[in-house]
Amino acid sequence: MHSADQAVFRDIVLVGGGHSHVVVLRRFAMRPLPGVRLTVICSDTHTPYSGMLPGYIAGHYSHDEVHIDLRRLAEFAGARYFREQVIGLDRVQRKVLCARRPPVAYDRLSINIGSMPAVNQVEGAAEHAIPVKPIRRFNEHWLALLERVRQHRGAKTIAIVGAGAGGVELSLAMHHRLRNELRRLGRDPGELRFHLFSAEPEILPTHNARVRRAFEQVLAERAVVVHRDAKVSAVASGQLRTAGGETLAVDEIVWVTQAGGADWLRDTGLALDDRGFIQVRDSLQTVSDAHIFAAGDCASMIDRALEKAGVFAVRQGRPLADNLRRSVLGQPLRAYHPQARWLALISTGDRYAIASRGGLHTAGAWVWRWKDWIDRRFMARFNDLPAQRMAIARPQGEESAVPLDEAESAQAISALAMRCGGCGAKVGATVLSRALASVHPVERDDVLIGLHAPDDAAVVRVPPGRAMVHTVDFFRALIDDPWLFGRIAANHALGDIFAMGGEAQSATAIATVPPGLESQVEETLLQMMAGAVEVLNEAGCALVGGHSGEGRELALGFAINGLIDEGLAGVMCKGGMRPGDQLILGKPIGTGTLLAAHARLQAKGRWIDDVLASMEQSNRLAASCLREHGATACTDLTGFGLLGHLVEMTRASGVDAEIDLAALPVLEGAAETSAAGILSSLQPANLRLRRALRGTESARSHPNYALLFDPQTAGGLLASVPAERAAACIAALRSLGYGKAACIGRVLPPADDLAPIHLK
Repeated sequence: MHSADQAVFRDIVLVGGGHSHVVVLRRFAMRPLPGVRLTVICSDTHTPYSGMLPGYIAGHYSHDEVHIDLRRLAEFAGARYFREQVIGLDRVQRKVLCARRPPVAYDRLSINIGSMPAVNQVEGAAEHAIPVKPIRRFNEHWLALLERVRQHRGAKTIAIVGAGAGGVELSLAMHHRLRNELRRLGRDPGELRFHLFSAEPEILPTHNARVRRAFEQVLAERAVVVHRDAKVSAVASGQLRTAGGETLAVDEIVWVTQAGGADWLRDTGLALDDRGFIQVRDSLQTVSDAHIFAAGDCASMIDRALEKAGVFAVRQGRPLADNLRRSVLGQPLRAYHPQARWLALISTGDRYAIASRGGLHTAGAWVWRWKDWIDRRFMARFNDLPAQRMAIARPQGEESAVPLDEAESAQAISALAMRCGGCGAKVGATVLSRALASVHPVERDDVLIGLHAPDDAAVVRVPPGRAMVHTVDFFRALIDDPWLFGRIAANHALGDIFAMGGEAQSATAIATVPPGLESQVEETLLQMMAGAVEVLNEAGCALVGGHSGEGRELALGFAINGLIDEGLAGVMCKGGMRPGDQLILGKPIGTGTLLAAHARLQAKGRWIDDVLASMEQSNRLAASCLREHGATACTDLTGFGLLGHLVEMTRASGVDAEIDLAALPVLEGAAETSAAGILSSLQPANLRLRRALRGTESARSHPNYALLFDPQTAGGLLASVPAERAAACIAALRSLGYGKAACIGRVLPPADDLAPIHLK
């Protein structure tokens, strides 16, 4: 989480992780603009580089080699990263509409989401064809197709629709990979038959005749049947039909043609061309809205038609970054001048490529090596980042040059001035009331006075026969997404109630928000509390009040009241473990080391996606499941780590325990980061508990050993369950969505050894 060294006055939101936006992020990383915050909204953490996709399909590159880690790049740039699907815009309120979360406010917006194959324009294509975009989904289909080819025996016919550079290159890449795969399996590559469909009289219509002839020769040598003047008019299961009446029985159809704009753009009110792309001026500013820019394949320049090629998206990155900066500063925008001719290096599936530029043509293995060098150098700019974001030179104490109106200037003076303490540090009442207006806590009959009728304090009734369970948690943000942080903070606080088998009743919030303009403070508070209240509502827990203040870092906590039976029936405590019980852990461990690695730019984005998904998952259903299967003791894993919490349980129960290191469920990447010595700042304190271990001589070399001490945030439940019910309990947990729930050891009778935990 980036601390508030500079108050935020303007928000630039980047929708999409295309080639233009990764350049924008890189340029803002190298020269940040004080007072301006960047936010990236994208559904794919790893954004593909289209120039290397054919090489990936052909088997020359790994997945990571052809993808830019967008979450890591955003962290490097000091930008917030929201993994989310955009579904529309509210241009009046200047907000981006999202599928799961509250709308995200912007002062300037840039859209770089690429194009989508218009499969809906051809009968049956949406149901029976595999579109090449979005590439993430295509990759899922490709891996499934690869597996089907491996398993299937007998002839298989594959059709590629679209004979531009993308279709031709993809055809040859698939041909190379699939036939090689059959050879590896000892099967006849002739089982596969490839057909390439072109709606034009020629393939590669935007390239010169020599390039076309070269590829025609390659396609002929590899027995790829080319269908010219063959616009596909209908697709059905196992068959496609052309406008000329030709039909072909096929097993697989890959769609690489008829690109159009994303469906949600149609409802934005932005001017679009006849294919659904956003119309922009030469400044990349939309013709409809001075606050919105667009670049890459989703943009259509009104003064010059450009081919949908990645080279233009990359070249637009620099002028887009400059014009976003100039727009925020109130300066004149500059024109982007696309090159009249560009170099295209098109591979032939094997490590051979053909170069095309205007009327020029050359080919050879050296051209592929040249292309490989260019592509790898491009990717290194975005993936080979310094070990820490702080290594980049940043302005210190520099005043923002963002122009502000009179009211904003007054707020800025207040935000930047030395803040007084006590009640003077509270978030303003108007800002607070506006932010909470969109938040709707669940209503409970036993909440007599709460947010529905705010007063000095909440009044909550304890139902007859019930007793109260109290807990409190508070910590600073560990990610830059306030909505997701709100969900994690609420889950973390609720964990103690669920671990004891209680029912969450009411919550009081304590929030700290970095100072800034009222609109930015309000937006942050709204996002954070909306995420938190969603989780509280799911648990039936009513938010009844709280306190908000200003501070250097975003932070959130909750005091939670829960209910249990007055006779303590069904209560799960730390004491109660019995020898012979099995130890069950509901979620994987490793959040501490992975979040530490993320802060040092040493974690893959998908690892952090998994961390956040784990922390976002509630323990409520797991607690009920454990009770149903006779759990004798339970606790939730938090800052003391697995070992610290297990030691507490053994002491309270008067028993020992055995842990099977190989059985521990571990988040992807956690073993790698901990082995690299990247550890949470709390881990050294947890290490003091190693005196509670015995049998550590061989265990210290196990990759999971260090994770025993790893502090967890919103971790899983650790419980002891009678041995005869453990297998059923784990199966039930997995069916409820706790996919990595596992038996990690067993409870032992107390031994004479002072160390209660034995490592297996």
